[in-house]
Amino acid sequence: MNNKSIGREMLICQCLSLLPTEDFDCPLIDYGNYKLSTKSLLRIFVSAQLDKWSSYAHMEEKLRAYPKLCKELDIKDISGSQLSRRINDLPTEWVQKIFAKVVQKIKQLTDTCKGLPSGIGKLSIVDSTEIKLPERLCDWAYISKDYNAVKMHTRLSVVSPNVAFPDKILPSTGTVSDSESSDALIEENDTTYVMDRAYPSKKNLMDWQKREISFVVRIKKNLRLYTLQEFKPTHPSVIHDAKVLYGLSEIPIRYIEFLDEKGRSYRILTTRFDLTDLQVMEIYRNRWIIELFFKWIKQHLKLTKIWSTKPQGIWNQMFLALIAFGLSLIIKLQSGSTKTPWEFFRLLQTFLFHTVSSFYKELHRKKKRKSKGRQKVPIPLPKVMPSFGTVAMVKEKIKN
Repeated sequence: MNNKSIGREMLICQCLSLLPTEDFDCPLIDYGNYKLSTKSLLRIFVSAQLDKWSSYAHMEEKLRAYPKLCKELDIKDISGSQLSRRINDLPTEWVQKIFAKVVQKIKQLTDTCKGLPSGIGKLSIVDSTEIKLPERLCDWAYISKDYNAVKMHTRLSVVSPNVAFPDKILPSTGTVSDSESSDALIEENDTTYVMDRAYPSKKNLMDWQKREISFVVRIKKNLRLYTLQEFKPTHPSVIHDAKVLYGLSEIPIRYIEFLDEKGRSYRILTTRFDLTDLQVMEIYRNRWIIELFFKWIKQHLKLTKIWSTKPQGIWNQMFLALIAFGLSLIIKLQSGSTKTPWEFFRLLQTFLFHTVSSFYKELHRKKKRKSKGRQKVPIPLPKVMPSFGTVAMVKEKIKN
């Protein structure tokens, strides 16, 4: 971050200074759009994601309330209708390029991370999440009667027990299956891909094996397997551990079946013969990280609150939300904070319109310890009915 500005500039301005928007400094890009440049447009919407601006009217109010932010954004009077029009016209390829640069910066900061412990290493968890859209305004996203939706197919890179980030996404209409999106997301071979039952078709499995992709995937019950060699399970939850073939494949693969705490069966295919059955089981259990990530961005980045009913506007919002997440993670990594992503993001939002120095002061604040000394074992107090007051109507329910 720009240390010259610390103590003078707002934290949100420093966050925006991390945006790699140098490609949009060319005046020809904004020919005819002199009031609102592409660079300013991108910064406004990233600000909206960071600070949870809920509508175009809310955006107008925030920009009027903070003249310093408007100066940083290089704007004067901007209306919500201008923002709505421009976000729909903004080429998604441009926003995707900025997202890729933010991801590249995160990869540089996490280059020394070795993934999960116990020999598991780095994981790439692949899954998708649905975003429901208004019925009448988004007929182009039709799935079924009374239900329109789009999908965000995501590859989440897990580089350490505490750091996970999306390094690639594929926006799509809701009718695109997870299996169809896999070609765009499964590329590298220096990580282990983790997927659920929606991804491993016979064609996909054979293709990944030929490309020497490492993976741990859950399979459906209708995939027939032919056992070549049985291995002795090393964990009581594991039912089967074997080398198998499937379909027309001639390349052996490992099959592990295990039960969870509730007795549910999981059938796993993996190329990781070098790991124990317990390690493979742990890898698949870590697939839950992406479910928590989807829940996190929908709650804290308001991804379910759409700004547009047009495809390009929605695709742009997906990338902008993840760019905001990426900027937060970059600041967290640079600060060396040990807070959880949500704790850090909450603190970041609290201090967005304060100085950077005040943010760092709070970030590194030491907790005061107050010892109460030895405590006596408390004596249980008799249960006392609470006072209901004189306003409410109360009807006591008789317990059986």
